[in-house]
Amino acid sequence: MFTPEVQIAMAFLLLRGVAGALFFFQGYDKLFNIGVPGVATAFTDANRKDILPTNLFRFFITISSWVEFICGALLFFGLFRGFALTCLSLNLLFVAIAFSNFKAMWDMQYFFPRMVFVTALLLMPWAADRWSLDLLLEAYLP
Repeated sequence: MFTPEVQIAMAFLLLRGVAGALFFFQGYDKLFNIGVPGVATAFTDANRKDILPTNLFRFFITISSWVEFICGALLFFGLFRGFALTCLSLNLLFVAIAFSNFKAMWDMQYFFPRMVFVTALLLMPWAADRWSLDLLLEAYLP
């Protein structure tokens, strides 16, 4: 059977892989399928309050989408995990503030699982992540 160390490493791989895939495909969809203008239009039409100028709002959506896309891929492969998790944590904080500013009672069905995954990954001991590119690079680079 699996040792407890292997089980923890598998749990880390599963959490990291699922979280990375969720963020990656969310960013991909916003950047390449729907497009930033489409996301901005859909969001502002549903929650029209004109808090931010449209160009500034689109800029923040663009930054958020690229963070999700790039850091999701990094997290999936376990490359620069600390950087990726920090950026995704800040992105989640920004999204929570932005959504709460537009609508105090917003649907968290997409936000909450990502927040739980990122929080769990931040709390797990990184030494337990045995299958990542970070570990591979540490082993083969001086």
